[in-house]
Amino acid sequence: MTIEVLNISKAYDGKQVLKDLSLLISDESAYAVTGPGGSGKTTLLNLILGIIKPDSGQINLLGDYKYDRVNAGVVFQEDRLCENFSAVQNVAMVNAKLSERVAREELEKLLPAEVLDQPVRTLSPKMRRKVCIVRACIIPSDVLVLDEPFAGFDEAERDQAIAYIRAAAAKTPIVISAETDAGLSFCKSVQLG
Repeated sequence: MTIEVLNISKAYDGKQVLKDLSLLISDESAYAVTGPGGSGKTTLLNLILGIIKPDSGQINLLGDYKYDRVNAGVVFQEDRLCENFSAVQNVAMVNAKLSERVAREELEKLLPAEVLDQPVRTLSPKMRRKVCIVRACIIPSDVLVLDEPFAGFDEAERDQAIAYIRAAAAKTPIVISAETDAGLSFCKSVQLG
């Protein structure tokens, strides 16, 4: 599967956020979309996901693709977790074929075992982000789209999360937004702003 972003432009209230941007996302590719806040990173990811539409240009799903939208594992800027569910329940619920045992094993790669059965509302913001990362990576998908997934992480936590994402993705394309490309040397850089 290939996602072709072709000459897309998007403005909000007359302010141009993206202008004539093109990008080809295919198997085994990884992109780091970087730039300061307000530069269009989240807008680009939302366009790729089909959440919003471009003012001009188009996004095409190429190849033998059976859906009219992108099938993606996603980390949004906000957590979008079920607050009263545990980390294990939040991860297991997104994949009907996934047991809680497997969800627990995956979560233990990023989180201490003793927090996995607590309601996620009791977890620190960094722990919640790690739950979001595991949840996005556990969904069978055609692309991983991660919007500021390492917010608040120190370098060691970021590197651990990147290693997890890369292993989980295998050949699945990855699009990560971040203010800088620190730790993302495996990605092709798309600089905005």
